[in-house]
Amino acid sequence: MEIGQKIKNIVETASSVGNFETLCTAVKAAELIETLQGEGPFTVFAPMDDAFAKLPSGTIEDLLKPENKEKLVSILTYHVVPGKLMASEVTQMSEAQTVNGQSISIRIEGDSVMVDSAKVVETDIECSNGVIHVIDAVVLPE
Repeated sequence: MEIGQKIKNIVETASSVGNFETLCTAVKAAELIETLQGEGPFTVFAPMDDAFAKLPSGTIEDLLKPENKEKLVSILTYHVVPGKLMASEVTQMSEAQTVNGQSISIRIEGDSVMVDSAKVVETDIECSNGVIHVIDAVVLPE
């Protein structure tokens, strides 16, 4: 990081990385941008575009419709945990309470950390209002 360069918030970071376009579109449609640009701190388990592509055909388009906003908000907030949890802390947990109110399971499988059915593929992307851990699948609340 260059001297004087400000650390970006979660939304700015995800937008600038380039492989979170679907996530950013969904966050905008769910009107969660202000929340995720807020003070936080938040821990976001962020699915990459490839993760969204694994969903059944038409799922994303359907979720982005205004009449499905509540469901979209529920799914997106299931990927967010209050507080800033670095990978070293996450690996010590068996579950975490998400912003949507449900708990997400956390476990170690071999060399991988799993969040529900998603594998954590990159950790500790620090933001001004929290941290992003990249996952390879979209996790869905019950």
